[in-house]
Amino acid sequence: MVTRIRAKEQAVAKKRLISLSVVLAALAVAALFQPVPYVLERPGPLYNTLGEVDGTKLVDISGTKTYPTKGELNMTTVSVYGGPELGVDLIQAIGGWFNPKVNVIPREVVYPENLTQQEEEQASFADFSASQSNATAAALNYLHLPVQSKILVSSIESGMPADGVLEPGDIVLSVNGVEVTSAKQTVALIRIPPVGKLVRMAVLRKGRIKNVLVKTVAHPENAKWPFIGIAVDTNYEATFRIDFGVDDVGGPSGGTMFALSIIDKLTPGSLANGKIIAGTGTITPTGEVGAIGGIAQKMIASADHGAELFIAPQENCEDIIGHVPSGLKVVPVKTLSQAVKVLKDFKNKKPLASCSKN
Repeated sequence: MVTRIRAKEQAVAKKRLISLSVVLAALAVAALFQPVPYVLERPGPLYNTLGEVDGTKLVDISGTKTYPTKGELNMTTVSVYGGPELGVDLIQAIGGWFNPKVNVIPREVVYPENLTQQEEEQASFADFSASQSNATAAALNYLHLPVQSKILVSSIESGMPADGVLEPGDIVLSVNGVEVTSAKQTVALIRIPPVGKLVRMAVLRKGRIKNVLVKTVAHPENAKWPFIGIAVDTNYEATFRIDFGVDDVGGPSGGTMFALSIIDKLTPGSLANGKIIAGTGTITPTGEVGAIGGIAQKMIASADHGAELFIAPQENCEDIIGHVPSGLKVVPVKTLSQAVKVLKDFKNKKPLASCSKN
């Protein structure tokens, strides 16, 4: 009788152990699909700034003399998986750690805290638009051509006083009757009246001047500052027309390649010289080339595309050393002038610099 009781107890214990194992296994599997606070950077598509996307030129210049080009000057991109709100699951993160083409990094390194997906997309597209504007100014300054500047409403914060009154793309002409000439001056003029007072603004929208009134509120960071919830940037233009034909890419890192494309199209000969060339780097209106993120993935994408030469920001050399794909020559530059010289030296088969350890 005792033996039977013990046998039943053992059978019950075994069933419980099996049930517990099943539950733990299910929990373990479920945990693999839970979001983790990481994002994955993968090689993204390349865009030839001398060419077209779906029949639309990436850089289209009209109203002035242009010259034929040969080859490719590719703007490089990084595909980021796991936005500011969700991240990726554990299986994806583990897979990324074992994939040499993927960079797994903490989400907070890429995105500020509490940033929403919508806010990130707006900021990214604003950066991309600014990079095109800066590339225009940098190229024109390099060529000693006139540069026109306008103060542009680049974004509007939802729920703030300017929301529904101003629109992204509005060109600011004056604030409280004072003509504006810089983004910094525009912000300073908005902050002159006390909090709660009206600000008078004249803007150019779709070719027509509009006069608007916006009531200020306290700035989120300083209650003494009047605030209407807009961001303004200086937009640079040529005396002729330059249109950019890609609008589904974000970030500022295409500036250097856009500037090189403008220079190539406006000067005799060919900077690319029929070769496949790629590169990256932010650009200032005066032609300084700045650091970017995801350069390892951009070099991989360029090598996979068949590029022979990659133009990179000097500031990224620490990230470049030890990560250059076979067959790709990576040359660091600090300025747009240096980037043009690199292309000419490459064309003439002259020695080219590389990143070196300090």
